[in-house]
Amino acid sequence: MSERNAPIVQTAGLTKVFKDFWRRDRVAAVNDLNLEVRRGEVFGLLGPNGSGKSTTIKMLLGLLYPTRGRISVFGRPPTDVAVKEHIGFLPEESFLYRFLDARETLDLYGRIFKQHTRVRRERIEKLLDMVGLRSEAGRRIGEYSKGMARRIGLAQALINDPEFLILDEPTAGLDPIGIRQIKDVIRQLADKGKTILLSSHLLADVEDVCDRITILYGGRVRADGPVNELLSREDRTQIISEKLTEDTIKKIRHLIEDGEHKAILKVGAPSDRLEAFFMHTVEQAEAANVRSSGAKGSGALPDFLGTRKPANVVESLVAAADVKPTHSKTIEPVALRQPKREEQRAAQLIEQLVCKEPTGPVAKSVSPESATPTPASQKSAAPEPAAPEPATPEPKKVLPDEPSAGDRSVIDNLIGRTEKRDDD
Repeated sequence: MSERNAPIVQTAGLTKVFKDFWRRDRVAAVNDLNLEVRRGEVFGLLGPNGSGKSTTIKMLLGLLYPTRGRISVFGRPPTDVAVKEHIGFLPEESFLYRFLDARETLDLYGRIFKQHTRVRRERIEKLLDMVGLRSEAGRRIGEYSKGMARRIGLAQALINDPEFLILDEPTAGLDPIGIRQIKDVIRQLADKGKTILLSSHLLADVEDVCDRITILYGGRVRADGPVNELLSREDRTQIISEKLTEDTIKKIRHLIEDGEHKAILKVGAPSDRLEAFFMHTVEQAEAANVRSSGAKGSGALPDFLGTRKPANVVESLVAAADVKPTHSKTIEPVALRQPKREEQRAAQLIEQLVCKEPTGPVAKSVSPESATPTPASQKSAAPEPAAPEPATPEPKKVLPDEPSAGDRSVIDNLIGRTEKRDDD
């Protein structure tokens, strides 16, 4: 099979076993899974809680490593960074920044993909129209309802125009109008050649949009195939016609029961689905201009979605792998800044104050031994202080909280007033 016609996703014997603290096998979330998602189809991944759907999606995104087996996306390992540029992902829970508004949120994801400013702005406005949030784009994400958060989550998954779109419970929290709009968007994206993997517990939604489904249970495939083939009843025949009279119904009943010897199970008027009736009622209210504070009707699909040819993805990935760098840039180590001489001097003074015995004038002013009485033998040896002259005023007493001359010299050294001394 050529790369142009190769499936987007392929797994062979894919297995994921979670272990306990003692490295013993605790549970096999995915067990020998053989999966294939073809280009341009809407693929449904179904199963009850704990069947391995979320684990499979995480391995497709490279967020989990398989225990054994092989997996490829666009013919490459899912951990390849070049592959992620072509994937859009809407998780089951939209973990968005609560203090950003809708435009800032989409701008953030556009910057992650290194899009030009003009391209980002055009795509943001078109996506806001598509999900019906242009009028609410100035509100913070934290003020959005769950349904509105799902809408902006779908917009961020499409900001990079992905070739492969993974949607995990895309209609969770949406009202019937939003559900219908999301399903219409999915079908429109599929018509443009996008490949979509859809995981949902709402089977009616899957039935409406999916081309092929796989049902998991216990981490294994229990059913796989096109939706219309899996849901068809080979032991039943359904005939739908315009309204018939009672005489015609009796003739048909007689023909079937007597001629074919088959039982007629039900005869009556067909009924619309509740979703169709609901949408018709809402459309009538919108046509009457009834005011509503919810999200407005969605707009058309942005024209930038689906502009690239599907084959370009694999070809670009192969070309990127073959290109060798023509030059390499050596990163030089950054030299650490050496401390200045005054900083070294200040550090030495601080070390002397903290770690050593105080000496000199500092010791005389702060040492407790200076307050003890001097022995008589030392008093005789000490010189007698000169008597002050009568005209000389009495010297000012130094208060306990006023710094002495020694303290002033230390402070001067710390604040850099002795630079001349250091230069000597």
